[in-house]
Amino acid sequence: MLDSLKAALADKVSTAPTDLETHGKDEAYPIRSLPQAVVYAQSLEDVVRTLDWARESGLAVIPFGTGTSLEGHVLPQGPAISLDLSRMNRVLEVRPEDFLAIVEPGVTREQLNAALKGTGLFFPVDPGANASLGGMASTNASGTTTVRYGGMHHNVLALQVVLADGEVLELGRAVRKTSAGYDLKDLFIGSEGTLGVITRLTLRLHPLPSHVHTLRVFFHSLEAAADAAYALMGSGLPLARLELLDELSLSAINRYLQRSYPEKPALFVEFHSSTREALEAESQMALELMREAGAVAVDAARTPEERNAQWEARHQLYWALVAQYPGHKFMITDTAVPLSRMPELVRHSQRLLREMGLGGSIVGHVGDGNFHTLVATGEQDYPKAEAFSARLVEKALELGGTCTGEHGVGLRKKKYLAHEHGAALEWMRQLKRLFDPQNILNPGKVV
Repeated sequence: MLDSLKAALADKVSTAPTDLETHGKDEAYPIRSLPQAVVYAQSLEDVVRTLDWARESGLAVIPFGTGTSLEGHVLPQGPAISLDLSRMNRVLEVRPEDFLAIVEPGVTREQLNAALKGTGLFFPVDPGANASLGGMASTNASGTTTVRYGGMHHNVLALQVVLADGEVLELGRAVRKTSAGYDLKDLFIGSEGTLGVITRLTLRLHPLPSHVHTLRVFFHSLEAAADAAYALMGSGLPLARLELLDELSLSAINRYLQRSYPEKPALFVEFHSSTREALEAESQMALELMREAGAVAVDAARTPEERNAQWEARHQLYWALVAQYPGHKFMITDTAVPLSRMPELVRHSQRLLREMGLGGSIVGHVGDGNFHTLVATGEQDYPKAEAFSARLVEKALELGGTCTGEHGVGLRKKKYLAHEHGAALEWMRQLKRLFDPQNILNPGKVV
């Protein structure tokens, strides 16, 4: 069967064991499942040919970016091929006068921002990993800057998408807003490759902030830090990042990156302001607010080098924890709740970890009501970590939240969608059947 695929796409098809292994896992899901082949697409035509072959053969196709997803999005659930889009990695056009860029799906966020140097603009969505922009759109990624700039839904203006039947759609327009017809573009953002394959993105760009100030604020307890985060959100200050880290996180970072942060729960805070005067006034207001909220220590990152070091520490947290727990697996999951309930969910998560005897770190984008738990487990304890995740999701839903704020559904969160969406889940399934009647696009995921 694969001979006909190789005849159509020649050396773009690989069955090498190392390639199959790379495309049969993600960063955190515990199960590995290998595809039968990997197609390294280099053009729109390659994607169309692959889907033509899949329809004829009945084999599933799983779009693949950089493999940095966490919830089992890219794992085959039966015979499948992996459609790797990483070689479609050209920045096609940058239009500074329109504050937009047009890219292929394999372009990573760091690659795009490197291409934007000298324009005074940047692409702000920052999930931590250097993920592909196509993959980020497919999971509706967000991250540390979402509190100010929004996630992928807010920053994708248009998409080119190939449907399961090979039809190419142009969705959205290169404008800031439109009211023309149903918003099909946003239907594909967050669909995790189950409705179509993204082959081009038009992205919204933002001016680089002229004045940036960053604080590290430490507290005697995680609960106090969460309460302070809520107070900051209500202050009206121009927050660009608001990140919560627990004491375990700071301990791991200190050892891994040779830092000397106080090993206490902390908020990492960043402001983007229009003038130096405004920045100074806003920083002073934030300091007063944090002290009133119980801060025990405050440290400012004043130079670009210090700011970069601070956010490097936040982004390197996962690897710091891996180094702290050698030989362990990690169950990494996220939930999100209304802002007023976020401190309560943080308290619940910390209490639950203690009750279940699990070692784990709590870290998150608390300005969005969204946080992550990274639970270190041995092979035998992994089911206990999954049980923790289930109980945490149940609490988030009870508080009016969601089972996932930014990781996406994949395999792990499918079982919660009926509870979260009720009758709407069946309409999602009907949309899946409409766009993909043969069920060849990433089957077994989301719905």
